[in-house]
Amino acid sequence: MKDENRRSLVVIQLSGGNDAMNTVVPYNDGIYHDSRSAIHLSEEEVIDIDGSLGFHPEMGAIKNLWDEGKVSVINGVGYPIPNRSHFRSMDIWHTAESESIAPDGWLGRTIREMDPNHKNVVTGVNFGRGLPRSLHCKGVPVASVGDLETYGLMSDIQGSENRDFALSFFSRLYGPHQGRDVILEALGENGINAMIGADILSSANSEYSSNIEYDDNPISNNLKDIAKVIFSDVGTKIYYAQHGSFDTHAGELINHAKLWKDLSVALGDFFDDLKEHNREEDVTVLLFSEFGRRIEDNGSGTDHGSGGNAFLLGGSLKGGFYGELPSLELSEQVEGDMKYNNDFRSIYATLLDQWLGVDPMPVLGSNYEQHDFFRKG
Repeated sequence: MKDENRRSLVVIQLSGGNDAMNTVVPYNDGIYHDSRSAIHLSEEEVIDIDGSLGFHPEMGAIKNLWDEGKVSVINGVGYPIPNRSHFRSMDIWHTAESESIAPDGWLGRTIREMDPNHKNVVTGVNFGRGLPRSLHCKGVPVASVGDLETYGLMSDIQGSENRDFALSFFSRLYGPHQGRDVILEALGENGINAMIGADILSSANSEYSSNIEYDDNPISNNLKDIAKVIFSDVGTKIYYAQHGSFDTHAGELINHAKLWKDLSVALGDFFDDLKEHNREEDVTVLLFSEFGRRIEDNGSGTDHGSGGNAFLLGGSLKGGFYGELPSLELSEQVEGDMKYNNDFRSIYATLLDQWLGVDPMPVLGSNYEQHDFFRKG
């Protein structure tokens, strides 16, 4: 592996609850076909992996990365006492706390550990509107970018002289002053951080050059913007984006296929871009969803379940399957769901310790068994 200082983590949230069984398909399992008479995928349709499991037919670009040893599939992912509420389950994944309500997110805590003195206001960047709970942590600055091409402070003001005047006024307004109360001080700090972050990230767009043609859809645009920031070497370590909705209660065959086609093609282009710039060993991508779906279909879709899967992609991975694939036997099911056997915080602990070089304990609050995802040396 290359210089550890250049390593970064890209987290892509598959919002809505991805159907694990129609993503990594047990196409030789009779229970799978019997349970999903309306939405099962056949041996002829899937992209075979090992003679018994296959990727969804729209995951061709991910299968190419799998063949290169750059994809790890983590099976049976979940947590004790599964929750089928989107809001609560996503909150558990975002905070790494399944028993109580945590005040901040695991990635926010990670950024705090990596940059305790806030020397770099773009250590973490969210690509999308708002700030995901996972990136929130008191006192930790995180930039949120909707579109890098138009991103910047007061970028809609015409004329450089007018914009410079507005920025100067903004700086005086939000800059440090004696005697401010706590709220005004916090607003001032956030304002200055926003101005600094906008200035840093705006350079990434103008300096970007690539031969890769990305598709024009939200997840492709997000990954292209992430690539731009990676290549600009401004010290960003954590990148976040969302894709979905995977809440496929109805019309799953069509909707699920479109979601995975867009994501797979986007990831293929992203890794081609990393390879062109000699950075594919510096980046690890995590794909996660708040829960899986039920084993049985509901007619044309699937309802909220558990025992899902997660993915890692990157040039420094060993690749392959990790964790035990949950059995579909009735005696092994939990109220019609796949039984989880792999705590998602083990994935977090591995990424923190072995990839980002961060002690997992202050972030996760407990010790979790780690996986052996990464190549040595």
